[in-house]
Amino acid sequence: MDLPRIFTIRESGHRIHNPLTAGKLAALGESLRLAPGTRVLDLACGSGELLCTWARDLGITGTGVDISTVFTERARARAAELGVTDRVEFVHGDAAGHVADEPVDLAACVGATWIGDGVAGTAELLDRSLRPGGMTLIGEPYWRRTPPDEATARACHAASAADFLPLPGLIERFRELGYHVVEMTLADQDDWDRYVAAQWLTMRRWLDRNGDDELAAEVRDELNTEPARYARYGREYLGWGVFALMKR
Repeated sequence: MDLPRIFTIRESGHRIHNPLTAGKLAALGESLRLAPGTRVLDLACGSGELLCTWARDLGITGTGVDISTVFTERARARAAELGVTDRVEFVHGDAAGHVADEPVDLAACVGATWIGDGVAGTAELLDRSLRPGGMTLIGEPYWRRTPPDEATARACHAASAADFLPLPGLIERFRELGYHVVEMTLADQDDWDRYVAAQWLTMRRWLDRNGDDELAAEVRDELNTEPARYARYGREYLGWGVFALMKR
């Protein structure tokens, strides 16, 4: 049970595995007005930057669950680096279906709604760990511009244009699911650049060291094609945001 190696190679230089800068991640935490001691569950937590930095800066406690052994170990190392191992813990496991042993104040899935087969299923999964009156945090792509055809949607790594909604439609979808949207933090194109473009140097450095690896051809192909694809499609059409939700 683990992520494919290509993913961990691509993002091995990242602490945040989505298009939020460190500054926006910090601003997001501050915007939620979390009291010290707030209990957080972060499903598909990646390298644990949300939990570790919010524990340091805001005094939260929490548990992160991720399927990647690489990222889980990095999250534990980050907790030790920031001196918050007494406040946060990280579990290697499948976040899909994971429910906290005790209700939490904030249940999050920031950019991995495939664990619930989409927004609705992920919101339902998070709600199973949430105390009454608690807050849900979901990170999700949306269309900045409607793709003109299905080929454009696929070039944005969507299976089809129907995979995502425009921003107003996504917010309306949360309302239909029974939530108020009480905060949001959106990635801009510069944030996307820092997330996506930073992968290219990581892959090139990896390729220079691992030219005989079984994944070298795949990494080389990404380096040859991904920058132009991103500039033409992903950067122009795809948005991303984190949305704080409370039951209506």
